[in-house]
Amino acid sequence: MFGVVFPNRSFPMDISAFSQIDTSHWVLDMNTFVGEAYDQIREMCIFLLNNFTLPPDKALAVYIQSPGSHFLFCGAVTLARPSAVLTLPWPEPSGQMQLMPADSAPVSAKIGVSVEDLASLQSLDVTAEKRIERLALKVGENLFNFMQSFCGVDGSKLVVPMDILDRWFKKFQEKAKRDPEYLKGFVL
Repeated sequence: MFGVVFPNRSFPMDISAFSQIDTSHWVLDMNTFVGEAYDQIREMCIFLLNNFTLPPDKALAVYIQSPGSHFLFCGAVTLARPSAVLTLPWPEPSGQMQLMPADSAPVSAKIGVSVEDLASLQSLDVTAEKRIERLALKVGENLFNFMQSFCGVDGSKLVVPMDILDRWFKKFQEKAKRDPEYLKGFVL
């Protein structure tokens, strides 16, 4: 059905590494995989296997759960997008964890995979949306800081030179041409 790889951490694992909850839900207990160091696993590649046919209106959704927290959606794969590398932004463990009897299994982080309606998912790649949002905020902050150095105040109004956007954009382009790493700083 599907397989996963944790870059620099594992060989490909198929569905047999997961516990099947029902016909459309699987869970990987991170304690059995990496113990308490689950938060060091930052990426996961999930892919559909060749012999698996997922209906076109369905997706395999990936969720993560830190001990004591709720499941958090990370992304999904579909027939049109049969593989994806997903960032795993582990939520902080909840301070409301219950004490467990000594003979019970420890509470651990989990990765959940479920078959869901494609229409019900917000986005197939949550991480890409967050990167775009961060990029927009960083570029806006750069523009604001540039404009601030040329601004004046007239009563309750902020006064800027008419060509300020052109000047900022030219400076921005020149920096990007001179230093290819400059733009990468906006995405991080």
